[in-house]
Amino acid sequence: MIALLALTLTVSTASPVLTLDEALEAARQNNLDLQVARARLEQSRLLSNRAWAAYLPTVSVSGVYTRNSAEASVSLPGGPQIVIQPFNSFAGQAEVRQAILAPSLWPAIRNAGIAEDVAVLNTENVRREILFAVAQAYYAAASYQEAIRAAEFLLEVNKAREQDTQKRFDAGTVTRVALLRAQFDRARAEQDLVRARNSYSSSKLALSTLIQKEPDFTLQLPPVPEVPPTEEDLVKVAMEQRPDVAAARRNLDLAVGRRTGVWYSYAPSVAFSGVYRISNAGGFTGQTDSWALSLSAQWTLWDGGVREINLREESARVAEASAQQKQAESRALEEVSRGRLDYESAKANLAKAEEALGLARETQRLTEISFKAGVATYLEVADANNALTNAEVSAISERLQTSLAALRLLRAAGLFSAKQ
Repeated sequence: MIALLALTLTVSTASPVLTLDEALEAARQNNLDLQVARARLEQSRLLSNRAWAAYLPTVSVSGVYTRNSAEASVSLPGGPQIVIQPFNSFAGQAEVRQAILAPSLWPAIRNAGIAEDVAVLNTENVRREILFAVAQAYYAAASYQEAIRAAEFLLEVNKAREQDTQKRFDAGTVTRVALLRAQFDRARAEQDLVRARNSYSSSKLALSTLIQKEPDFTLQLPPVPEVPPTEEDLVKVAMEQRPDVAAARRNLDLAVGRRTGVWYSYAPSVAFSGVYRISNAGGFTGQTDSWALSLSAQWTLWDGGVREINLREESARVAEASAQQKQAESRALEEVSRGRLDYESAKANLAKAEEALGLARETQRLTEISFKAGVATYLEVADANNALTNAEVSAISERLQTSLAALRLLRAAGLFSAKQ
């Protein structure tokens, strides 16, 4: 019977096997949430270009046609007649502007670079969360798949036992109580199989949605992820590699930079401009084209208190970002510590479940031998089979919980990445 169980648990179906690495790769390529995050990242990469654009020269050209109701001209003494307003007036202008000294733009350029860093870190955090969800769904579905095989084995055993008991009851060698017990065990096994199949279908549907793949695949239960041995190592790595912690730090730098930008708005600015004009009316100069160069300076001494309000507002945002940074670091430490405790508890439960499975297997073997020798009753055999199957399911469940606890711990430490 043990050999039959091993054979049942290793039977493969015609559906292709999807490994964990393949599921993660499919999520990287097809997950819609990840595609949205990447699109937003591409938008954020333009922040620096937009900030630099304010410091680069601007060139503009314009033209105008005017139909006047009357033509006007003047005649200067000893000179030609000059048309100052023709019936049909054509004019064109080209202008170049360049900021020479713009202190308010300096921190804006730096802040744009920091904002891009924050966007990159946030996208990386989203990527890891999505892949973490895929790994969780994969482990859950694979465990339910193993539970189905255990439930199918128990159902086959109970069906065979029910048929055997029916024959013995018809022959008058067993009581009706034994037949009812066999029928009850078969009905309960059928119910357990339906429950396991529904759980498997639900988990596989969640996985297929995450990876945008039709659920026409079977799974291969991967080993329990490896975890670094000490909590101190995990805490150190979490402070260095968690993207949400790094994003909180860069957000603080961004808030400080924006407050600095308000201070820089108190400084004067200097700009240069050049204009070239052309028209079919020469005007009093008699020239149809002209140009002008300008160097302008502007210094806002009082703007009604807007800068002071902005300064207080940005100072409050600095305090908020500082608190959020400490909160992110504290949350990371708490998640690592709690994850370590959950992982150790799960490992202990798995060890006990495996020990119980070994005992259940040995009990079932001895009970089967005793039953064939006429020493054990059918009820004892049924109880041994049920205990073995329950131990199998319990071991699968505890293995799943241990794997999920290891995944959560790796995620808390910032170690769960695309290579997991």
